[in-house]
Amino acid sequence: MITTLIRTVLTYAMILIATPIIAGSVIVAGMLGLKNRPGSIFDLAPRVWSRLLLAAAGVKVVVHGGEHRFGDRHIFVGNHVSWFDVFAMAAHLRWFKFVAKAELFRIPLFGPAMRYAGMIPIERQNQSRARASIHQAGAAIEGGASVILFPEGTRGHDYALRQFKKGAFVLAIETQSPIVPVAIHGTIEIQPKGAARIRPGRIDLHFLPPIDTQGRFYDDRDTLAAEAKRRIGECLMREYGIPALAEKAGTPVSA
Repeated sequence: MITTLIRTVLTYAMILIATPIIAGSVIVAGMLGLKNRPGSIFDLAPRVWSRLLLAAAGVKVVVHGGEHRFGDRHIFVGNHVSWFDVFAMAAHLRWFKFVAKAELFRIPLFGPAMRYAGMIPIERQNQSRARASIHQAGAAIEGGASVILFPEGTRGHDYALRQFKKGAFVLAIETQSPIVPVAIHGTIEIQPKGAARIRPGRIDLHFLPPIDTQGRFYDDRDTLAAEAKRRIGECLMREYGIPALAEKAGTPVSA
């Protein structure tokens, strides 16, 4: 209990200290017109910020299948149960853009920094704006970046996979980019949805073999979503005994 309290305090303190410094640096770089490219502050800032938060929380990230995370123009899709899914992914990938809920972009300082860094807001309740976000993500991929999405759309309360939205898979088809499913485990134990407390622990990131999209068409979007979901669910079952593909997880795809 004492360790949890200490790590919670340290993590929130790190957020309060690191966010203004790093976000402010990104905003200044953007206002000066610095180029958003690999190795730039726009690439480094999310990784540094995430690693600082993980260190403050006492979290160790173990990467499996690391060879599948390298290369340009990938679309990473993972299960989502905690904010620490975001930190773990950001800390261990290069030259990426998150597709994140639009509310985050309204946070003072943090939101503008996300925009300058090239992160992509999405309003899932507005279909036309959601499609515009997917086109923006496509432009990022055409520029050589990878894109990270959580196709369940929001955090769940357990590891059972919920419905996968189809936007990530439409994006993969439109850009003919490989889809890399990512099975994430350990983040619920650190900070579940709705909890303020943070426990130290271990996160396992399983980067699974890419799903090829060459020659795939729009009508294949459901098939690709189901395949990504199946691979993530089978990994969680195989490695941790979690029946992530149980009936409660729902159907593979949602509009």
